Amino acid sequence: MKAMATDKLQLGGEQQEERPVGRAMKRGFLGKCPACGQGRLFRGFVKSVDACAACGERMDHHRADDFPPYIVVTIVGHVVLGGYMMTDLVLPLSTWQHLAVWAPVTLVSALALMQPVKGAVIGLQWALKMHGFGGHEDRPEDVLPPRDPSA
Repeated sequence: MKAMATDKLQLGGEQQEERPVGRAMKRGFLGKCPACGQGRLFRGFVKSVDACAACGERMDHHRADDFPPYIVVTIVGHVVLGGYMMTDLVLPLSTWQHLAVWAPVTLVSALALMQPVKGAVIGLQWALKMHGFGGHEDRPEDVLPPRDPSA
């Protein structure tokens, strides 16, 4: 029997459930549970639920921390800076006029993106079984060698 390129090799143990990263991130971006896509992911603006009401998947151990704001700042910064530069080439606006246009655009777009981006990060962590989503506690991947006292 020949092995095909689409065959998967399963070495012992139980069959692991499939967790596609794209689907989990999309569900999280839309504010839904990354596991089932039915339950709500947030109970507040950026406060996640403790567990999904539909499937019971725990969400309280995610570690999104500062990554979502970093992504939002990067996206909004590129869009606003590009928009500012294009506007400045076309329209001769004063500094105050630019400030009146781009400050609200920056604030509104950052607030609008914060929850969807955090949901996508939680979906990514769930799909990759990070931070307790895989059924085990976090542990270091490697162990550093002991320090040389003579150095």
